[in-house]
Amino acid sequence: MKDENILNMTALEVARAIRSGDITSPQATEAVLSAIEEKDGELNGYIRVFGDRAIARASEVQKQIERGALDYPLAGVPYAIKDNICTEGIPTTCGSKMLENFIPPYSATVVHDLERAGAVSVGKLNLDEFCMGSTSETSFFGPVKNPWDTTRVPGGSSGGAAASVAARMSFYAYGSDTGGSIRQPCSYCGVSGIKPTYGSVSRFGLIAYASSLDQIGPIGRDMLDCAAALNQIIGKDPADQTTIDTVPIDLSAASEFSGKGLRIGVPEDFFAEGIDPEVEAAVRKAVHVFSELGASVTSFRLPIARYAIPTYYIIACAEACSNLSRYDGIKYGYRSQNAKSLSDIYVMSRSEGFGLEVKRRIMLGNYVLSSGFYDAYYKKALQSKALIRKAFDEAFVKYDLILGPTAPSTAPRIGESLSDPLRMYLSDVYTVLPNIVGLPSASIPCGFDRNNMPVGLQMIGPYRSEQTMVGAACLFQRSTAYHLRFPEKRGEDA
Repeated sequence: MKDENILNMTALEVARAIRSGDITSPQATEAVLSAIEEKDGELNGYIRVFGDRAIARASEVQKQIERGALDYPLAGVPYAIKDNICTEGIPTTCGSKMLENFIPPYSATVVHDLERAGAVSVGKLNLDEFCMGSTSETSFFGPVKNPWDTTRVPGGSSGGAAASVAARMSFYAYGSDTGGSIRQPCSYCGVSGIKPTYGSVSRFGLIAYASSLDQIGPIGRDMLDCAAALNQIIGKDPADQTTIDTVPIDLSAASEFSGKGLRIGVPEDFFAEGIDPEVEAAVRKAVHVFSELGASVTSFRLPIARYAIPTYYIIACAEACSNLSRYDGIKYGYRSQNAKSLSDIYVMSRSEGFGLEVKRRIMLGNYVLSSGFYDAYYKKALQSKALIRKAFDEAFVKYDLILGPTAPSTAPRIGESLSDPLRMYLSDVYTVLPNIVGLPSASIPCGFDRNNMPVGLQMIGPYRSEQTMVGAACLFQRSTAYHLRFPEKRGEDA
């Protein structure tokens, strides 16, 4: 089979082809590595490509599959992983000069889960530095570019993950989501992604940004791929006390999901001032598709949404300044060569090792936690979090899912958001709400603007409602073709 034909398959299709003997895992891996070699010089989605190591792993997995020793749904399928997830013996940089040469002595729990499932990693993906950004421009290793238009950003912070899937440089990928870092890049790059219920996936080995908000999740070409990828990593982990027992998503049930009886709520607050009219039109059209498929669709008010951005950034930055205090130039990470005293090592290593956006968020976090401002900012943010939780609890008495835009616009041009940080922060206005209270959420493609840039539809569900959310997303993708388009086919109608 030709590389082009292999690369246009979904991850589940590749897995079936490997099991049937139509292709082998090394063939699929070589196809992906060729695509990376061809495209990534321009896109910059990867920080590190494994090359021969990936081929060797694929050959080993292929032998296990042929012996009948591996029967996982995605065994042998190449994937890539965000470079803030620890990999033993392989540098894990977090997109920062601070960790440019950091080699973890252990792997994250999800990495062990993937090895056990027969997954084949082809490399580690570029990201905003320490996940602090919404454009993947703040990486020490240079900005990631959007495969639909290389003058535009892919979103962030998991921009490398979304770009790699959209550009056929991986069949699926894993990112992390603190306030939209999986879903917003999926919207900008025209792919699908899931931010699971908080605690569904172990965070052991995930380099922390904001511990109460971070969650690892999958990015794929369609929602069934995402569900299969999520099933590989969910579950309770003794190394992470925040994890919960989680039931795997039933892929067969999801692929046969019916919209009849589904109750959908659409907050009109998500269509307030600031949303691009083309994004609003695409999202409302997508919501209408569910109505035509038998779902009950109701508009409602969610006024607490106006407090999402300040609540999120106060909590996230407060936790970040604590988590990043460990990078002092002593035990690991960058150490300034110009320091002349212990105090110099601390100050100069952090000043030289962190980028501008990371420094900005550390300063903001220290400010809101400082004496005299704690009650005015951080304590109020926690009170706001409780009100947001209450509002969603009340909404989910009436609705099974809440739908709206993933982002207020399509992908901005490179440089626009860095020169206007407020614009960058506001791009997360819809995605931060589920993270604040730990709800599951997903983004799927639902249209394109006049420039042929993708638009994403966000789904939010109650705790542990991934089965319903994935089923609804699969129903939409069986009824539309937006997810089938990719950059080389940008001129075709959905």
